[in-house]
Amino acid sequence: MGIRKKTNKNPPVFSHEFIIQNHADIVSCVAMVFLLGLMFEVTAKVAVIFVTVQYNVTITSNEGPEETNFFHHGLKDLATVFFYMLVAIIMHAIIQEYVLDKINRRMHFSKTKHSKFNESGQLSAFYLCSCVWGASILVSEHFLSNPASLWEDYPHTLMLFQMKLFYICQMGYWLHALPELYFQKTKKEDILRQLVYISLYLVHIGGAYLLNLTRLGLVLLVLHYFVELIFHVSRLVYFSNENNQAGFTVWAILFVLGRLLTLSLSVLAIGFGLAGSEQQGLDLSLGNFNVLIVRITVLVAICVTQAFMMWKFINFQLRRWREHAQTQSMKKKPVPTKSKSSKKENKANGAVTSNAADSPRARKEKSS
Repeated sequence: MGIRKKTNKNPPVFSHEFIIQNHADIVSCVAMVFLLGLMFEVTAKVAVIFVTVQYNVTITSNEGPEETNFFHHGLKDLATVFFYMLVAIIMHAIIQEYVLDKINRRMHFSKTKHSKFNESGQLSAFYLCSCVWGASILVSEHFLSNPASLWEDYPHTLMLFQMKLFYICQMGYWLHALPELYFQKTKKEDILRQLVYISLYLVHIGGAYLLNLTRLGLVLLVLHYFVELIFHVSRLVYFSNENNQAGFTVWAILFVLGRLLTLSLSVLAIGFGLAGSEQQGLDLSLGNFNVLIVRITVLVAICVTQAFMMWKFINFQLRRWREHAQTQSMKKKPVPTKSKSSKKENKANGAVTSNAADSPRARKEKSS
């Protein structure tokens, strides 16, 4: 077996292939510029807007001299989201190169399985980190032990550092998925699906962040991410062993339960909790959006999204059942075999047999 020669052909600088092959290094250099800007007094005031979380508010406790740092949102958050979008692109490239590509070389997947494996591998890592991070915030803030805190004392304009950083990283990650469509050379037929997928995340996460519904949004995100984590882990297991499909059954049950819990929590917090709150009215300065039109819009957006996901889920399950039925029918279908009567008919019609030496024509040729 000959040794395959490596091609050292480098694409032209600033060409599409050059940017795609070296996009992680280019983005790393851009992120390094912001980090180096923190070292110099002239540029530190600008660089700090991109790197650190903004809008710090210090509140002194009435019970003692302890001070607690809170944060609220503002326009400078756009710069911070942009920086963490660059970090997400770098992390995406690291996971792809040092984990997923090595597994792909060993498994020898087809092109279709290769792209799906990469998608599930990236999302599994993101969903796992987000679930652990979000669950730790829920436990530390006692949101699960006290569900009424999801709507009490609204508007929740002040957030702890972990809560705000969580939302900044979430928006940065889903924004990074837009340029990744170009970097990963996504097929044209898959671009629309990906854009809808990304837009739904950005609209819901950004809406919860701007409307000061961060507590409810955190609970719903952790619930949704956990269900999605089960699906993508099950798909990774399926690619390694196609006979192991038990994970999809678990995911199907959790998916339906997740949709029901999402609708129940949304109606409970927005339809009943905020509707019965004493602080009613629209006040942009205080961040209060507790008016009927906003509550209806939020509930309609959540209900439409859950209905859309259920419709996609039902179509997915019907397609799987149809494919399973086809494979079972192909297995049960008998394989046609040649009978003895068909062989006699072939000989009578002058068909050529494997024993050509015994045919009359062959004997005649030997006698001559």
